[in-house]
Parts: sequence; C-alpha cells; structure tokens
Amino acid sequence: MNNKKKSVKRIKIVDPSKNIGYKKQKIQHSSNGNSSEVTKMMHTKKEHDSIEEGKEMFEWIINPMSVDEFMSNYWEKKPKHIKRPNNKSYYQSLMTMQTIQNMIRENHLEYTKNVDITSYRDGARETHNPEGKVTSSLWSFYDEGCSIRLLNPQTFVPTVFKMNAKLQEYFHCMVGTNVYLTPKDTQGFAPHYDDIEAFILQLEGQKHWRIYEPRTANEVLARNSSVNFSQDEIGEPIIDIVLEAGEMLYFPRGYIHQGVAIDGHHSLHITVSMYQKNSYADLLEHLVPAALKQAIESDVRFRQGLPLNIHQVCGSVHSDVDSNERNEIRDHIKQLFSRIFDHANIDNAVDQMSKKFQTDALPPYISKHEKQRTAFGEKVEIEDGEVSLPFEITAETNIRLLKANILRLVEEEDTYRVYFHTENSKEYHEFEPTFMEIEEDDTVVIAKLVHSYPDFIAVADLPAEDDERKIAIVSDLWEKGLLMTDITVD
Repeated sequence: MNNKKKSVKRIKIVDPSKNIGYKKQKIQHSSNGNSSEVTKMMHTKKEHDSIEEGKEMFEWIINPMSVDEFMSNYWEKKPKHIKRPNNKSYYQSLMTMQTIQNMIRENHLEYTKNVDITSYRDGARETHNPEGKVTSSLWSFYDEGCSIRLLNPQTFVPTVFKMNAKLQEYFHCMVGTNVYLTPKDTQGFAPHYDDIEAFILQLEGQKHWRIYEPRTANEVLARNSSVNFSQDEIGEPIIDIVLEAGEMLYFPRGYIHQGVAIDGHHSLHITVSMYQKNSYADLLEHLVPAALKQAIESDVRFRQGLPLNIHQVCGSVHSDVDSNERNEIRDHIKQLFSRIFDHANIDNAVDQMSKKFQTDALPPYISKHEKQRTAFGEKVEIEDGEVSLPFEITAETNIRLLKANILRLVEEEDTYRVYFHTENSKEYHEFEPTFMEIEEDDTVVIAKLVHSYPDFIAVADLPAEDDERKIAIVSDLWEKGLLMTDITVD
C-alpha cells in the first residue's frame, strides 16, 4: 500500500446517539403478509452483519418458510413450491411490466446483450433478435406471441440490484437474475436444465410449470446447462403446477423445467440464480493442481522415473490382465495420490474461489446510512478556489469493513493482494478485476479487520508498527470505499 502522508484536515463532530443503534425490524412470517414487507425490510436502517442482512432478504423470498428449514430439506435436494393465494402482489415491489418500458425509455439496451426475443412453437425454439438498440418496437414482438427475456435487469432496476447485492453477501457467490415476459397461451423456451440454483418469483399473471427429475445420476447437481430436450426425452413431471402471482418455485441445478403461460393470462416472472460453479469440484480444481505442483517440487518420489515395464503391463489392452507387476504399479501410484493431500493448501484454494467472487460480484448495495460513513459520502468543501476534505482519519477513528465480504486477501507468487468489488460494474465483467498490492507486514491489519467485523475498531488498535503506518493503511482502504466509520462524514 502507499505510505503517503495525508494533509491535515478537520474532524467533524457528530452526536453519537445519531450514529448507531437503528432498530432491527423482523420479517413477518405469514403467508398472508403484504407486499410492503420487502420495502420495509430493504429500507430498514441497520448496523449489523451484512451476511445477516442477506439472510433476511433470502428469508423474505421464501417466507413463510425459515431459512434453516429450507437449507436442511430443500437446498440442492428437491424442488419447493411456496403458495401465497391471498397475496398476489407479494413480489411486485421488485418490478412490473411498466418497469420494462421504463428501462427501454431511460437506458441504452441492446438486443442479445440485454434483451432476447424468443418463441417456442411445434417443439422448436427460435430467437428473433434484431440488431442494435431496443426501442418500444419490442412490444410488437410481444403482440405477435414472442417472449421477452431481460438478461441483466439488476443493471437497470434498483430494486433488483438491491436484492441481488444483499443476497450475494449471504451466499458468497454471484447472484444473477433474468426476467421473462410471456404472452397469453405461449411458451418461450424448450425443456432444459440449468447449472444454477433457481428461484422463480412470479410477479404478474400465471404460468404452468412442469419439473422433471434429473434423467441420470450424472445430471444431479449439473455443472453445465443442458441442450434443449424434446418431450419424449424427459419422462413424466414430478411437479405439475400453476404458479400464481406472488408465489415462488425453487428447483436445484439439473432439474429439467418448462413453463407455459395459461389461457387468458400473461406471465411475468424473475429468475434468481446462484451457486454456479461453486461446488467441491470447483474447489478441487484449484486445490489439486497446486498440491501436485508442490508435491513435485518438494518430494523426490514424484520425480522418480517410471518403471521400464509400465507400457507392457498398463494400458487399455492390458486392463483385463491381473499381474503382480501391474498391481505393484497401481499400489505405488495410489500411495503418491495419498501424499498429494499432504501438500494441499485448502486456504489458498478457498482464497482463489473468493477471488473469483470479488471479480464476479455486483458492487455492494450501500444504504444512505452507510454512505454517510464512507468515502462515497465524504464531504468536499470548495471556497475561493480552495478545496478541503473536513474528515480526517486519525488514530482515534473507529472503523470497520463496509461489508463482511467486501475484500479478500490473497497470496499470489511473491506478493499479497487485496481484491475487492466496490469498483465493479453492475454489468457482468465490464471492468478488469480490482486489487491493491500490500506488504507482508500489513497483512495482519487486513486479518484484524476481517476478524473484528462487524464491530468497530480504533485505528490505534490495529497491529501495525506505529500510528503513521496504521493511518496510511486505513487511508488507502478508505479511499477504495472498503471501510466505514462510526461517525458521519458528509
């Protein structure tokens, strides 16, 4: 990190009673709750763990079921339909059909990048995307029976962005959304399965859903999405329901699904997706190659030459032959496999997974309450051509991380990097990954901030050599928007 000096600034004194202690508001667990619950929850001022805030957002999605019950009985196991017969507007605080028109009017949307026009007729799916900018002529496709898919509504719709950004704190992975608008009596997509955990939130209208079990064991918790299937390839459905407005349908990756609008009813739903490439297999893809490399470098047994007879006793033409020479080679290789784990650095592998999260994530949702205590809300005074920043970080300043998962310390080669996502775009991978290189001696400061969260800690209590160094480290983190303080800075 830079060790630059900071100019002397004035500290703004604020009544401490106005800083912290906002009352936490619980979500009501009632199938008859009203649609304003999400608005209440999303706007409640809080000063606690962002992971808990993400959990509360997820709890709102699956209400009246508890998170613990859902994760124990349904997550990655089987589909779940949550009914709300008396609350059809439950999810409409997220968006409506009018929101789509507002998106078109107020933003530059492009076909294929932001919007798809699709149809599914006579067992065949077609895409009808024109070239260029999306205009109100999009509705002519809808009138002709085509479905509209919005590929990244979180980029343009604040309520959807807020939901996704909060959920990614709880699930610690990228959370994406697509929106599907289907005209009356039509189907937009062929039966298929996806490589994500899917939550269908019905915003308006109705849709007839059929869910089918994975066809083979290899398709359970699929790591890649499928091709489109014909009806005779998928068997009989295990779930056959009409999803009403205000209701939710969940299914794990690998479950085949198809939805059709109901006679006389259009359908608008949003699909919330998560846990793509976030399995043990993906962790092992980081862990095993690194462990093998380390084993080769440090253990001479991995560098010993192959036995001269290996080509005469191993290979497909020898696979049915049982011989002592073949068994000896297999046993020796098995022993080498067991020694690879001795060199496995699980922490480094998890850091690489977390680094990917920092690259993939949406920028954090920052409430007004948080903004007032971060660099994003820092006051700038301009007078007679002179510019000053009244807020100054001192040894007495109390700080904490902005969010639980706002940064990740990663050791790479001979350097230490702090990856973060405050500068990410709402558009997936629009910018290059952002990181700060730090000295090894400064890594303990990052560790202290991580372990202290969500509590505030005085800069003076950080484990650096002197106050000047502590202030320099904190100032660099502050300028990237990674920290917040317990006083307002606006």
